[in-house]
Amino acid sequence: MTLQITADEYKQFRDMLERSSGIMLGDGKEYLVSSRLRRLLDENGLKSISELMRSMGLNRRLQEQVIDAMTTNETLWFRDEHPYRVFRERLLPELSEFRRPLKIWSAACSTGQEPYSLSIEIEEYRKRYPGKLATGERILATDISPSSLASAKDGTYQQLAIRRGMSDQYLKSYFHPLDGDRWEINRQIKSRVDFRIQNLQQSFAALGRFDVIFCRNVLIYFSADLKYDILKRMHGCLNKGGYLVLGASESMNNLGEYFDMVQCHPGIIYRAK
Repeated sequence: MTLQITADEYKQFRDMLERSSGIMLGDGKEYLVSSRLRRLLDENGLKSISELMRSMGLNRRLQEQVIDAMTTNETLWFRDEHPYRVFRERLLPELSEFRRPLKIWSAACSTGQEPYSLSIEIEEYRKRYPGKLATGERILATDISPSSLASAKDGTYQQLAIRRGMSDQYLKSYFHPLDGDRWEINRQIKSRVDFRIQNLQQSFAALGRFDVIFCRNVLIYFSADLKYDILKRMHGCLNKGGYLVLGASESMNNLGEYFDMVQCHPGIIYRAK
């Protein structure tokens, strides 16, 4: 049964979601809210969005579950391909000249496909160019969703999820089969990645500094002001000359004092000044 949401309830919920997660819902998205939250209401014996919001004020776990349900977790391996080509053909050769362990941040990593894809690219680069990269590279993968991070840390995927972008060659090299039509990523690839809860609205001070930040297909859900704030703070997390990689539909406006645009044909990345 469809959950009925009044105009006032929708406005209150939309404001709450933006305050807590930064995600902006446009007009006319009542059906999306209804479809994603119906199960949560049923499980908690709640009959309306108003009751849900009141309960969220008393139950932090429920608040996390609501944000989790409203977060878009669709992803795939080597998504869009060209950012990974730029990573392996341009960034890894350039950054390897520093002769120190690389640090990479995968922001809004969802269920882990992006950071594990990056780890596979590093492993492939090591095979092609032995001794070129300094040992000890780390990938920090963060997301606001506890359930997505739990799935990412587990490192196991159903056959359907594996087939969304994963080549047969990489599947054979970097995964092993489990019962129930599931695959587990190899320890060597998994051990390079650390996972952590991170709301992009909150401080990045504890994360450290990075050579590359991947922040793809998440800023489109934020307001222009929040997007500017996040990108400015990400600049503060990059080593001088480090790179920021955004999604194909995302752009950087009014941040020319912080980043240089680098054309990669196809695609654009941003170098920290």
